[in-house]
Amino acid sequence: MAALLDASEIEVAGPQPDRVARVPVEGGRVVAYVYGERHRDTVLCLNGGPGLPSRRMRESYCALASRGFRVVIHDQLGTGASDRPDDPSLWTLRRYVAEVEAVREALGGGRVHLLGHSWGGWLGVEYAVTHPDKLKSAIFSCTAASMPVHIEELRRLLGAFGTETLAMVDRLEASGNLASPLYRAICTLFYARHSSRRAYLAGERQAPEEVNMQVQTALWGAAEFSATGELATWDRLPDLHRVAVPALVLVGAHDYLTPRSAGLLRAALPDARLVLFPESGHAPYLDEPEAYFSAVTRFLGEAGRQ
Repeated sequence: MAALLDASEIEVAGPQPDRVARVPVEGGRVVAYVYGERHRDTVLCLNGGPGLPSRRMRESYCALASRGFRVVIHDQLGTGASDRPDDPSLWTLRRYVAEVEAVREALGGGRVHLLGHSWGGWLGVEYAVTHPDKLKSAIFSCTAASMPVHIEELRRLLGAFGTETLAMVDRLEASGNLASPLYRAICTLFYARHSSRRAYLAGERQAPEEVNMQVQTALWGAAEFSATGELATWDRLPDLHRVAVPALVLVGAHDYLTPRSAGLLRAALPDARLVLFPESGHAPYLDEPEAYFSAVTRFLGEAGRQ
């Protein structure tokens, strides 16, 4: 069982939860945050990364508590307030699926609504295929189920900057020269166009988050636009028929995890619908928050009645 802590016993960055729990997992303990504790239906949220803390997700998704849902979000092992073991052998999809299951079981058990964003969606797909019986529904936000398709789409979007730019990215990534000012400039332009459109158009800059590069390198790789880690050949499209619960696929029209990837994900699920946000990139919860959370709330309400 989880060792439950009062919120005052741990310094919580970001919105204050109703309670905090330390959950034992393989490799250490993770810290989980619960919002809307009084509500019955649990939404288990998985944030993006890999190797990022949950704070940015908690800042937005805790709003689901005010819409009638119990929200559980945890700092994945190696990030945020969770333990940070120095052990590259821990950073595998198998272990992360077990981590999610440990959090679900420790914080009440029962069937949950799973919501994964970006890398959290990749992990959510893997969890849903492994534990479909633990779900009431699944929401896959700005994500994909086939890494080869995602890499094709990244290259297509990079190609919009010109063939010379694409060739330069390939050359710099192949040589490992990822600190090059040219490479960093391309990354800035790419994410300005395809991450938060609201921030880009307003000239805002989001504060960078601390990345655990040991985690990111093991799962994705050190480069931005090519994968060399465990996820490089990952493809769960053929297995999504196992996930028979109601599913919602969300994507921004300008997302670098593109509408093509979202469409393939929706088509592979037995009972899924897709919502596209026309003014959004990779962060429709920031770019079009009212439309985004209205779609999520409506879907959760319908799924909870089934």
